[in-house]
Amino acid sequence: MLFVCGEGLGHTSRCIPLAQQMQEEGHDVLIGAYGYSRELIDKKGLPTIEIPPEIQLVGNAGSLDLKASILATIKSGELLGILKINRQLKEFDPQVVVSDSHYTAAIAAMFRKKPVHLMMNQSNMEEFFYNKGTFMKAIGRFTKSFYNAIFRRVDGIIIPDYPMPYTICRMNLELQEELDDAIFYSGPLVGKKYEEVTRAELSKPHVLSTVGGFGYREPIFRKVIETAKLDKMISYTLLSGPSVDPEDFTDLPDNVTILKFIEDQFPYIKSSDLVIAPGGHSTMMEALSFGIPMLSFPDIDHNEQQNNATALEEDGCGKRLDYSISPEKLLEHIHEITKEGKLVEKSRELQELSNELSGPSAITRMLESKYMQ
Repeated sequence: MLFVCGEGLGHTSRCIPLAQQMQEEGHDVLIGAYGYSRELIDKKGLPTIEIPPEIQLVGNAGSLDLKASILATIKSGELLGILKINRQLKEFDPQVVVSDSHYTAAIAAMFRKKPVHLMMNQSNMEEFFYNKGTFMKAIGRFTKSFYNAIFRRVDGIIIPDYPMPYTICRMNLELQEELDDAIFYSGPLVGKKYEEVTRAELSKPHVLSTVGGFGYREPIFRKVIETAKLDKMISYTLLSGPSVDPEDFTDLPDNVTILKFIEDQFPYIKSSDLVIAPGGHSTMMEALSFGIPMLSFPDIDHNEQQNNATALEEDGCGKRLDYSISPEKLLEHIHEITKEGKLVEKSRELQELSNELSGPSAITRMLESKYMQ
């Protein structure tokens, strides 16, 4: 039984190929999810049930309000969701539980004495609470104690990333040495294998931007458009997101196409020379698994994304960029990749490594070795 945290779709996008691989190996799989996350899983034809969300995220003008989120979660009553999940576990009676960052599910599984493996790409969540006042600092200390207690009690920790020293999320991992034997680096969990994907028919060189045109990311979205005007020989596909109407952009250059949504992004990734994206972990895993370098614009004050982008640059397969960058400077970085071939070699090395690791298969084999004897 898989449980998916639905706050952000990165958890969903990596649990889908894992569940599909388990089904291919003949295992019965049930996925607990909620909201839009569950809708996406349903569309893939995988069996799902509705579970309570762990947290209610509240924001203002594109930034996360932690205090309001905590209060909203308490008011929602979803903290009692452990009772519902307990009933669901009793009914399905799984041999093993994999919880992708859904800690209520992990606790419920432990109560029912079910083996549980926690999947995550960040263990230093307390950093979100830093420099936000005395109350938030206290919440941060409690958060760290809570998560460390969970880490010590689960049967295993799955990191859906490259093994050290290539781990992109390494700066977000602060796990005690006593847990080393419990940690399993699976490799990226990507929805499609490179050789399975047919390239989209796109003009070359081509840049794919997944930044989105809403909220606080809108300035980057528009900056990419301004950058495209500076060199019409490079073509761009921009994903705007469902809340932005491409028809609102009336002064687009001929080398820019704006799409609200792509059902399957992998043909576009495979056919691109470069991906421009925020600092989300799953997007990085997808691009690198296809050997495509990235220019990353991590969200402001988002420690996890900033750490991911820093590691990406340190490893020579991408660049960490700032919202204040000028179109001219952004174009320089694009030229370095599309014309000079910088960052391509290391990206292709990680593509080969991803293929060798075969993350969904690796996790399936690991669980089979532990629980099918």
